[in-house]
Amino acid sequence: MSDTIDTTALGEKIVTVLKTIYDPEIPVDIYELGLIYDVFVNEDSEVKILMTLTTPNCPVAETLPVEVEEKIKTIDDVKDAEVEITFDPPWSQDLMSEEAKLELGLL
Repeated sequence: MSDTIDTTALGEKIVTVLKTIYDPEIPVDIYELGLIYDVFVNEDSEVKILMTLTTPNCPVAETLPVEVEEKIKTIDDVKDAEVEITFDPPWSQDLMSEEAKLELGLL
């Protein structure tokens, strides 16, 4: 079928966009920071992102998920996007990529 989407390729586009969104208090993108727990893409090009924040009372708790949702919706192949916030498991520095740890001087 020619109208089926390549969910893997779309997932890669989504990750590329996620890497353009930064935590305003930390000079590292939210993907490398480990705030993105999972990206789900279904056959209808609908996206669900499971993410966390560095703390439950994070100053951008209201705005960051909305920014993520809006930026993902700008991808041509995405029909709809939803962000779900979870604190299970809670975020810790262990979730950061090696690149992020190096950027922040933690290695």
